[in-house]
Parts: sequence; structure tokens; C-alpha cells
Amino acid sequence: MITEIDLVAQLKDSKSQSLAFEVLVNTYKQKLYWHIRRIVLNHDDADDALQNTFIKVYKNIDGFKGDSKLYSWLYRIATNEALTLLKQKSKKQGISNIELKNQIIENLQSDVYFEGNEIQLKLQKAIALLPEKQQLVFNMKYFDDLKYTEISEIVETSVGALKASYHLAVKKIEAYLKEN
Repeated sequence: MITEIDLVAQLKDSKSQSLAFEVLVNTYKQKLYWHIRRIVLNHDDADDALQNTFIKVYKNIDGFKGDSKLYSWLYRIATNEALTLLKQKSKKQGISNIELKNQIIENLQSDVYFEGNEIQLKLQKAIALLPEKQQLVFNMKYFDDLKYTEISEIVETSVGALKASYHLAVKKIEAYLKEN
């Protein structure tokens, strides 16, 4: 298993870049796909955002300074790509982000790639109704099992604020699930 430091060095070296990028993609594609998928809630959109993420990483690896962990940097890019995709989609359709979110939630049940039962569908609806920051923090903590310090690097927010966001998200999800 290659270390992050060695992988970054190989990614920055033109001689080893191609093989190192293949290792990077194979190592992180599944985690990043599901992270993005929980934001955009659609398989095709998740694939598009994931592809854009890896393109950005490839083009900008020389700008990676190593101030954060590589996966934190990847998650930040993936998060931004997913949010950008949603903003572009709502703008293209001439609707607000909230209207787009509601539209995606309604289409979730008919998505052939969604394999959840009724409870999972309700959970996804509850998460999708959260404010953006709470949604991101909840997904990264609950599904990706990231530590608050790691999430802090990704969303560039203090640990205290993240804990508060997570707590509020959990309360809102619980309330939604009790109502529905």
C-alpha cells in the first residue's frame, strides 16, 4: 500500500503520473462517488460530478501543497463539484435550489439506481431537506464516519460549529421521521 505522501509525489512526477493517477482513482472513486451521490441524489449526476472531480484533481495536483490530507482535498473538490452541479442544474431549469431539491426527492423513488426501502427513502428525504451545511456535515459524519477534525478540513469550518450543525441535523431528521 502506497502512502499519501508517496502518491502525491508520484502524481506530481510526469514519469509516474499516469500510473499514480490510476491508483488514486481506484483508491478513492467509490468513497467519492457515494459522498457525491448523497449530495446530488442521482446516479448520472454523481457520475458527472465524480468525473469532474478527477479532472480537477489531475489538472491541479501541482497546486496541492500538502497542508491537508490528500483525501480531505479530494472530498473538498468533490463536494464543490456536487454543489456546483446542483446550482447549474437549478439555473438551467430556471428554478431555485429548493425547488430542484424537492424535484430530486420526488424522483428518488423512481431512480433505478436507488436500492433503498421505504425507511431509507424517508431518511434520504429528511437529509435532502436539511440546509446545505447541515446536510454535508451529517452525510460525512453519519455515512462516511469522518472525524470532526477531518470534516473541518473539508468544509473549512471550526469543529465546534460542525458539532452544532450535526446536532441540529440529527434533531431535524428525527423530527421529520416522527412526523412521517
